[in-house]
Amino acid sequence: MPLRPGDPAPDFTLPSTQGPVSLSALLGKGKVVLAFYFQDNTPLCATQVGMLKGDFDVLQELGAQVVAISADSLESHQEFVRRLGGVPFPLASDESLAVARAYDVVDETGKRCRRAVFVIGEDGRVLLANAFFQPNSPDQYQEMFRVLGLEV
Repeated sequence: MPLRPGDPAPDFTLPSTQGPVSLSALLGKGKVVLAFYFQDNTPLCATQVGMLKGDFDVLQELGAQVVAISADSLESHQEFVRRLGGVPFPLASDESLAVARAYDVVDETGKRCRRAVFVIGEDGRVLLANAFFQPNSPDQYQEMFRVLGLEV
């Protein structure tokens, strides 16, 4: 069943490009943006991760922690980060798709994550659930910032 605003966000711990990352540890630092993406080194996913990278300073000013998640291996993530010229937030590896299943964002093949964005409040509850995020949609991207408290 899809997560909705107000639902408790499933906790997780995953390996990432910046060491193990867990939702519960991040929640003590502010709101959390979880950005699920389809696959490393694909044009639209590079756009999605690149947008977050480009707006990372604004996200930090809003007190948000950012984690990008896909089913790719940690080695693949490290190469993706290199190709993007560095990424200031962790790319987490969900090879088993356990976290993607918990957030109901496994794609129709059952092998990858759909593009999705969730904003989790400091209380661990979902503030924004977009299980079909389109990186080329300015409205969808701006909604994330509105939920984080930025007037757009």
